[in-house]
Amino acid sequence: MLRLSIGASLLALAFSPALLAAHVSGTFKAQPYDSLGKCVEKALAKYDGQIVKLEYQVEDKTPIYEFDIETADGKAWEVECNVKTGEITELEEEVAIDGQRFASKAKINEEQARAAALKAHPGRVVEVEYELESDGKASYEIDILEADGEEVKVEVDATSGKIVEVGYESYQIGTE
Repeated sequence: MLRLSIGASLLALAFSPALLAAHVSGTFKAQPYDSLGKCVEKALAKYDGQIVKLEYQVEDKTPIYEFDIETADGKAWEVECNVKTGEITELEEEVAIDGQRFASKAKINEEQARAAALKAHPGRVVEVEYELESDGKASYEIDILEADGEEVKVEVDATSGKIVEVGYESYQIGTE
């Protein structure tokens, strides 16, 4: 995974606090050829807040922008947007492991989810997030650094323990 390349540096400039503030105030306008700009507009239309992280990843051969957005009410959201179409493809709320909404749905624990993810994608776990999907299901999102240096994001259903989504991250701008 490339943490920051020249191209990603240009994207980082696009995500300056001034630009995000401008977008929130309504002066940001994506150009017709600007898929990132279109996805930023649509993501912030879903959840008005601050984009704190952007990831570019590929899921089932589809390039995806994933935005982490923090809203004024303290909630954290993940919004996935198809790079080619500019359409929102997935919405998830990041929650605490000890939160009642997650705990009431989870039938497997984090260690079981890690084991399932690592069995399919051996490596070192670098991050685990607890999420509620837009349909109300709970899932563990486990980021694994594989031996070849690639970072894979494995989503494990917290009820069944099955892997429901896999994405390979190309780059990330922002903090974990």
